[in-house]
Amino acid sequence: MGNVLVIAVHPDDETLGCGATLLKHRSENQDIYWLICTAMSELHGFSQEKILARDKVISQVGAQFQFKKVFQLGLAPTRVDATLSHLLIDQISAVFNEVKPHTIYLPFKSDVHSDHRKIFDAAFSCTKSFRYPFIKKILMMETLSETEFAPATREDAFVPNVFNDVSAFFAQKCAILDLYQGEMGAHPFPRSIRNVTALATLRGATAGCDYAESFMLLKEIIS
Repeated sequence: MGNVLVIAVHPDDETLGCGATLLKHRSENQDIYWLICTAMSELHGFSQEKILARDKVISQVGAQFQFKKVFQLGLAPTRVDATLSHLLIDQISAVFNEVKPHTIYLPFKSDVHSDHRKIFDAAFSCTKSFRYPFIKKILMMETLSETEFAPATREDAFVPNVFNDVSAFFAQKCAILDLYQGEMGAHPFPRSIRNVTALATLRGATAGCDYAESFMLLKEIIS
């Protein structure tokens, strides 16, 4: 197994979508990498205090996961769709060519947030096998507060076909989510530990284990 890359449109997407899976990859001695697409800036109305607090959380989360490297594109939150597609593709392609990931975790293509959809389109454009032959497995993850609010149409439904038993890593995932105090809330807020546990329990029941994370497999190349 080779390198693993998770694409987080916003910090916390990585932990919500595949945090326990990343911890499992790391326990299997795989190098894991984190691409964060958006960042706070004073230009877009964020205070210096809030920016520094977010940077501290990112550093703490990165240390918990022990990422080999963290990349940041620095795009404006909620304004990613204003970025020219070819510029996004160039930036993501550069990360892919540096990391040479075997496995990639992407946001779901129909997530309700336009940032997620734009990043999915750009990242998936960088997965052609004749240009990126090192990529062997591409999965979409479900991110609470985004994936479940996609349009209720068949073509936009998240239908998982890969289930990962993460029972041994689930408690640590929740501990990492607790670092994101500004993003998590109390039930019935979608990003709550109660809801995260409920989803993992549901996916675990499907997979026959205590807790699972689920994905949609887009491509797998087996040599």
